Amino acid sequence: MRRVSVVGSTGSGKTTFARELARILGVPHVELDALNWGPNWTMVDEGLFRGRVDAATSADGWVVDGNYGGRGAREIVWSRADTVVWLDLPLWLILARLTRRNIARIRSGEEIWPGTGNRESIRGSFLSRESLYVWALRSYGRRNSLLPELLARPEYAHLVVHRLTRPSAAERWLAAQRRLAAPRI
Repeated sequence: MRRVSVVGSTGSGKTTFARELARILGVPHVELDALNWGPNWTMVDEGLFRGRVDAATSADGWVVDGNYGGRGAREIVWSRADTVVWLDLPLWLILARLTRRNIARIRSGEEIWPGTGNRESIRGSFLSRESLYVWALRSYGRRNSLLPELLARPEYAHLVVHRLTRPSAAERWLAAQRRLAAPRI
């Protein structure tokens, strides 16, 4: 396992999980959101985005987090990946995690992706039709029915798929990867 795609709904913990898995495997972590978003919450041109994804996944090893099927990233990533980890957590938990994360980011004022100036705000997080809550509610069911169909396609038969439905399952899976990566004495 050297090229891993971590997918799931907004707020499922993809970035945190992928960052830790990349550390365990000793490979770069690639956050698709960081490649997609430019200043003032504008998406970069699709050609530029696909070029960034292509460059980031040209190496021998990486862990990518994110979905972006509509912008062509999934085809690039999955054709090169050997493993997909699907964080398929319950919607109530995703919404709770989004709330905790958004409040923490609003309080800290942290820039989400360096150089973009993008920060969470009360208005953007809780009062906008573009909020992640609206996106999570609209995309959750669709993603849960679409991903099994996509993963069953012949072009993705090479992928080893791990569908993790509880945080405890994700923690156990990462713990197993730590044990596998630990040096033998």
